[in-house]
Amino acid sequence: MNNNQQIIPMLAYEDGIAAMNWLCNVFGFTENMRMTDEAGRLTHGELKMGKSLVILAEPTPHYQGPAHHAQNCEIAAKWSTVPYIINGVLVYVDDIVAHYNIAKSKGAIILSELEYGFPGTRYRASDLEGQRWMFMQIEKN
Repeated sequence: MNNNQQIIPMLAYEDGIAAMNWLCNVFGFTENMRMTDEAGRLTHGELKMGKSLVILAEPTPHYQGPAHHAQNCEIAAKWSTVPYIINGVLVYVDDIVAHYNIAKSKGAIILSELEYGFPGTRYRASDLEGQRWMFMQIEKN
């Protein structure tokens, strides 16, 4: 665990193992830790990008990810019509254009194309279960 990070996002997934693999492959995270129960469900997973962690797990067999929930709930489906981050994670990257191109080519659902201007160049994407992410590069002076 990174003791320097004061806030650590914790995300739930229907299939935590698939999510860990997808997030590493598509968004460039690296796996830090994986713990499973006797049924093979992810009880605790840690992904790193730079010095920062994101924790994920499968909370219960009854959990539905945002995309799945939106298929079964009219109100959640309406929330999903906007490209903005709803209960998502902001991640700073060094090369936003390269990150965007890789994520798009590997199957991320792009919610907004690259946007330029304050506070930095950014784009928004959804992962395999509908969790929302914003990736941003701050210009160095």
